[in-house]
Amino acid sequence: MKYVMKQKLFSWGNDFAIKNEAGQDVFFVDGKVFTLRQQLAFQDMAGNELAFIRQKLLAWGPTYEIYRAGTLAAVVKKHLFTCLHCRFTVDIPGPDDLTAAGSLLDHEYTFEQSGKTVATVSKKWFSWTDTYGVDIQDDCDDLLILASTVVIDLACHGKQYSGTNGN
Repeated sequence: MKYVMKQKLFSWGNDFAIKNEAGQDVFFVDGKVFTLRQQLAFQDMAGNELAFIRQKLLAWGPTYEIYRAGTLAAVVKKHLFTCLHCRFTVDIPGPDDLTAAGSLLDHEYTFEQSGKTVATVSKKWFSWTDTYGVDIQDDCDDLLILASTVVIDLACHGKQYSGTNGN
């Protein structure tokens, strides 16, 4: 499934609208402002919370937790020492961790699981805006990959989205 993620430039916090390949709004990510750490609510279009993302304090490097129905679903952590490219681990309970690697600063990277590419993220076709495409393979957890993509955007570009109007 293909998705298009677009940050709302004139909003308080880190808000994202996510559309499917038909151009229909399917998810909304509501960034919480005025909190000690970054927090986001991943919602369906009816406003139901599907996942909650929270920055973990007192961690070595950018680390975020993704919760579903109050249960920890994944921990997304940026590797601190990599050559030329950024790298993240999406630690899922059990043996099926994901890694994201590539040019994360340019929004050009892939998610891999057990050595197989399961999703690609690209800003190439949307270079003039804070918009990028996410192409997720069938039989993957779309919500987890999209939430991880939002986390990677926060970790790589968080300073420019300071909780004001996106500038």
